[in-house]
Amino acid sequence: MVTLNDQTALVTGAARGIGKSIALKLADAGANVVVADVLKDEVEAVAKELEGKGVKAIPATADISSADQVAEMIKLAVEETGRLDILVNNAGITRDGLLMRMSEEDWDLVININLKGAALCTRAAAKVMFKKKSGRIINISSVIALMGNAGQANYAASKAGIIGLTRAMSKELGPRGVTVNAIAPGFIDTAMTQALPDEVRKQYQQRIPLGRFGTPEEVGDLVLFLASDAAKYITGQVIAVDGGMTTH
Repeated sequence: MVTLNDQTALVTGAARGIGKSIALKLADAGANVVVADVLKDEVEAVAKELEGKGVKAIPATADISSADQVAEMIKLAVEETGRLDILVNNAGITRDGLLMRMSEEDWDLVININLKGAALCTRAAAKVMFKKKSGRIINISSVIALMGNAGQANYAASKAGIIGLTRAMSKELGPRGVTVNAIAPGFIDTAMTQALPDEVRKQYQQRIPLGRFGTPEEVGDLVLFLASDAAKYITGQVIAVDGGMTTH
């Protein structure tokens, strides 16, 4: 069983969906968790849920596309727990549409949150981890970064950028004992995919060798592994959690 007792993890986009499941997994393993999102009420509700597991949970309402807000979030984590061991860059949004019709605003918003936000969080967290010569940074990319998808050029570009960021930072931070890896989820059973028409869900499932969507908990299981000592010699990797979809 993985134990992260006394460690501190910061999870962005932790108010719901995959991010919340990741926060729950880390708390179950004994980690104190900074629950970060722009959704203040939901952040506080998740923090209370985590505290029920006997760990310290710190709600942090922050826009990760703002360097100042990211700096304050990292400062809060260190002030409240005295350390920062794990960063999970999960926060992300979509603004779908064909590129030739896409507004500049929709392009910038997705890039700023999904990619710039992850970079800002990584930069701020790395300063803490660099000093203590240890740490785990886990970036949530997407299989869309690996295979593309019509109508999601901005999202695909942002998540492909996450892969490049992961590999570059693994080289920069590896000499100081900090690992940096990425997870590329496929179709995961969240509110977003549940809203798809049944026929569309069926078509997607037919492209998945395991014949079903994944669960947020299955993504959280991999985060837990990568955050643990069992993964201490793994860095710069991109691991798909997609039921085999990208093997086609």
